Amino acid sequence: MSRWTDVFLGVIALATLAMAVIQIAVIVAAGRMARRVDRLANQFEQDVKPLFGYLNAIGRDAAHATALAAAQVERADKLFADVGLRVEQVLNGVQATMDVPAREGRALLSAFRAGLQAIRDLRQSRRSRQGRGDDEDALFI
Repeated sequence: MSRWTDVFLGVIALATLAMAVIQIAVIVAAGRMARRVDRLANQFEQDVKPLFGYLNAIGRDAAHATALAAAQVERADKLFADVGLRVEQVLNGVQATMDVPAREGRALLSAFRAGLQAIRDLRQSRRSRQGRGDDEDALFI
């Protein structure tokens, strides 16, 4: 039995040696893969770093442009508010300017009408007095 034992021990030794060689090969391959991944990560980082710089610059420029646009919108809003206020003031002034002469004109027209009405009333009262006098003379005996 010693012979079979030696054969089995030899097979076990060869299997252990094969496992060791395979494990060493896997470790070497994993090391190479790790180095390769590290190089790719470094290359990616170097390639992407300027991109992030550009993106950061674009973001700063966009923020600056947005701030300028907001300031311009505020200026335009203030301008339109001022223009609206001035237009309202001008219209109020025009209305006040036109209101006084219109009242005076109305007052003159009212006075003129009243004068004409007074003249008409006087004429009618004279006619009615003359007409009554003739009627009364006819009744007088």
